[in-house]
Amino acid sequence: MSESNEHPEGTDPATEAFVAHRNLLFTVAYEMLGSAADAEDVLQETWLRWAGVDLGTVRDRRAYLVRITTRQALNRLRTLGRRKESYVGTWLPEPLLTAPDVAEDVELADSVSMAMLLVLETLQPTERAVFVLREVFDLGYDEIAEAVDKSPAAVRQIAHRARAHVAARRPRGIVSPIETRNALDAFQRAVDTGDLRSLLDILAPDVVFLGDGGGVKQAVLRPVMGADKVARLLAAGLGNLATASLGPVQVNGHPALIIRFDGAIDTVMAIRIDDGLITGLYAVRNPAKLSHMQQETALSR
Repeated sequence: MSESNEHPEGTDPATEAFVAHRNLLFTVAYEMLGSAADAEDVLQETWLRWAGVDLGTVRDRRAYLVRITTRQALNRLRTLGRRKESYVGTWLPEPLLTAPDVAEDVELADSVSMAMLLVLETLQPTERAVFVLREVFDLGYDEIAEAVDKSPAAVRQIAHRARAHVAARRPRGIVSPIETRNALDAFQRAVDTGDLRSLLDILAPDVVFLGDGGGVKQAVLRPVMGADKVARLLAAGLGNLATASLGPVQVNGHPALIIRFDGAIDTVMAIRIDDGLITGLYAVRNPAKLSHMQQETALSR
């Protein structure tokens, strides 16, 4: 995953263990929360608690760190749930820049995709924690039980329930990055030319467009469904892109588009592909959800 490393590297065992497992801990927190900023906060809290632990009492440092991170993420997830109840319009996960090695790990890329994170939003907090730890990171039931303060038998039941819940709602299948890139290139050409026919050719009949402006930026407040309606919506917005720059980027393990005005990120457009057609478009415009990406892209440019 792509994230900053704010903790000073050192030679003491506590720091070495934290740095060694930081990518894992960040990914666990992000998949539980759908927010890079909140995941970073969880890691700060994890570090503060870890720094005060007597390492002589710790049998498995990785498991101990995962346990702290999971508990902190669960606390924050419950708080965020209350905030989302009053959120203006559709809530979408915070887009996260991901490195090429994430896309190469097809299962990990699928687990952090926008479509999958939206499915995880439909789980209860403990179900989400158990699903992420078991299905994504293949942790044992005993280890998960310690992280969520449940018995191993209870964790098995929760995992079974969460797996069935996700299976009924998850994206249709794992899509190759090449297939996504081809569809994204076709989408960008259609946007560049303003050709409504070309847009319709690459949109699935049941395509869904979701926008997240957070009540700060203009965005559709409800899902727009169907190829005709989505194509008209996109065509109507093309005029506003005359002075914008569109660039490809890898977000949440899949190719996406960044729309910039005067160098500042205005929108991140992630897409979902099934059978070569676009089935989902996720437009994140809420500035609070783009600040982390703005900083990262500024550092890499």
